[in-house]
Amino acid sequence: MFFARALFAFVALPGMVAFAVPAIWLWQARHLHLENSWALVVLVVGVAGLLWCVRDFYVQGKGTLAPWSPPQHLVVGGLYRFSRNPMYVCVFLILVGWAAAFESVGLLVYGLCVGLAFHLRVVHGEEPWLAKTHGASWQTYVKRVPRWIGLRSVTDEPTRS
Repeated sequence: MFFARALFAFVALPGMVAFAVPAIWLWQARHLHLENSWALVVLVVGVAGLLWCVRDFYVQGKGTLAPWSPPQHLVVGGLYRFSRNPMYVCVFLILVGWAAAFESVGLLVYGLCVGLAFHLRVVHGEEPWLAKTHGASWQTYVKRVPRWIGLRSVTDEPTRS
């Protein structure tokens, strides 16, 4: 039953954002000709990373990526050693990969909007919840690992609740 919840969460959340919407977009535009095969590398890296993160949530965190069934433990291994939000980074890579592979400006704009939405969700929703839920272990993790991909800045401080 738990695996079914994890699978449903994957299909319902990143599956819709990273696969269903781009597929519908490309199909509606009748733009199904691959323009840049090199961009498939970005797409494959994003998919592999996303699957790795989902696995870590399931195995290490004992939960799913869904807000209704979150991990029971703070996940700090795997790709989470390099980014506090590698799942979002991977979905963004997938979207950029689709946009580049099919030379779709519309999908690139969609990807940028999704990236902005992810950032706002992380800063205003997830980080305050994680700070409240995991306390000192979250604060230690925040000091060690950047929010995105190795980029630290003054705005990379955890949001206080």
